Amino acid sequence: QVQLVESGGGLVQAGGSLRLSCAASGRTFSSYAMGWFRQAPGKEREFVAANRWSGSITVYADSVKGRFTISGDNAKNTVYLQMNSLKTEDTAVYYCAAASYGGSLYYRSEYDYDSWGQGTQVTVSS
Repeated sequence: QVQLVESGGGLVQAGGSLRLSCAASGRTFSSYAMGWFRQAPGKEREFVAANRWSGSITVYADSVKGRFTISGDNAKNTVYLQMNSLKTEDTAVYYCAAASYGGSLYYRSEYDYDSWGQGTQVTVSS
């Protein structure tokens, strides 16, 4: 079974930066894409960013475009999320996800993914 482990969350002041990391361990697998989602208290989980390895396509939610950058290494099944100019509304649990099958164009839906991490808390204070 594939395990995804996130790290890098924490407490930061508004305007600050954090870098999240996610690494896959367990059985060897090939992913078509890896992405990040987040869930704030009382809200549904939402898409943040995705990296589709084929074509090196990256996509972002409008709310983070220009502030967050996703990057990664397909061969190592790792993905990162550099978060700059953080806002209080970015406070959430951030989840890493991996898709072991193709078929999606941009991997914006959580249903495109079949492996998930446990999540890492990001808290942005005012």
